[in-house]
Amino acid sequence: MSKGYWVTAYRKTKDPSRLAAYAQLAAPALIAAGGRFIVRGVAEEAHEQGLKERTVVVEFPTYEQAVTAYESDAYKKALEALGDAVERDLRIVRGAE
Repeated sequence: MSKGYWVTAYRKTKDPSRLAAYAQLAAPALIAAGGRFIVRGVAEEAHEQGLKERTVVVEFPTYEQAVTAYESDAYKKALEALGDAVERDLRIVRGAE
């Protein structure tokens, strides 16, 4: 089975306090779902159309666990706390075998 990854690139943060509230809920929800944070911070370099904004990569044991984590009630609560506080691109992808 392929590992699963969440790759999130933030474009803009409009409300840092709501982002912090989201993080307080999201991190435990993702860890409980088997996730492991690989990258979590502001980009040091950006190339092509990249932005020097927050980037987060979370690894899951399987792709299916990554999808299930996104659909979980615990993560939905985190998304409610986040609301429209950020503009971001979140992708769930399969790891290369």
